[in-house]
Amino acid sequence: MPRRGSSQVIPITTHTHTKQTNKQNTQSEVEATFSRINAHKGVLATIIVDHEGKPIRSTADANVTEQYCELIPQLATMARSLVRDLDPQNDLQFLRVRSKLHEILIAPETEFVLIVVQEPSSETE
Repeated sequence: MPRRGSSQVIPITTHTHTKQTNKQNTQSEVEATFSRINAHKGVLATIIVDHEGKPIRSTADANVTEQYCELIPQLATMARSLVRDLDPQNDLQFLRVRSKLHEILIAPETEFVLIVVQEPSSETE
């Protein structure tokens, strides 16, 4: 036991293992969420796109992915701007666009946009 006034060397440990574990946990959570979304009845495609329009992950074919990655982030940006123009204290959380053929669910996040394309439910028809 060190005496008062004496110095003691305390080893400094880095937390790289903890950071890697946290990153792996986050990736596992993303994978689980992605799988859970795709398992829902009527889901046709799930796409994760960065704000530059580059696909991160997609279950759609390349052409569909390219179209959605080019257009949906622009739509989300415009919708977010509209919400903020109406109330500067507010922010867009979720956007749903329904057409005759598809329903597009858009969840803009800080680093990416989650897009789910599904068959419109027949509940309201």
